[in-house]
Amino acid sequence: MVQTIQAQDLSLEELQEHFGLQLTTDSQFFPDWQDNLPSLTDEEKRSLERVRSNYFNLVNRRPLLEEAVKMVVLSPLLDLAGFFQPPFSIKTETSVAIAAEDNRVIVRGRIDVLVVRQRLWILVIESKSTKFDVMAALPQALAYMLDG
Repeated sequence: MVQTIQAQDLSLEELQEHFGLQLTTDSQFFPDWQDNLPSLTDEEKRSLERVRSNYFNLVNRRPLLEEAVKMVVLSPLLDLAGFFQPPFSIKTETSVAIAAEDNRVIVRGRIDVLVVRQRLWILVIESKSTKFDVMAALPQALAYMLDG
């Protein structure tokens, strides 16, 4: 019998059990995102400071809903990273279905924001209301990345 799980209902334990994902604490596991990074320009630093300031100005009043997080934080960061320009494209609310190797578990969900270059997935974003801990979105985002 095939079991269908909604991505937002997944736990890290279920991802480990059904898909073989493993936690690593090795700081050298993926050094590409740590080494030889370009320096930020003064303009980029000001832009990042503005995003931070906007976020804390709004979140101090009340928790931000998911759509507000996308507007206030994600959109400016995607723009700053150049992801709205070629060769990248942005997809939103992309449906995915991931099957475990034994095909007994299928995970279904919708990726909030997916940045692609041709067919290569560059970035997967699962945004949540600021009421949630960042760990609440991690299993869902990892499940989506299994489909990439």
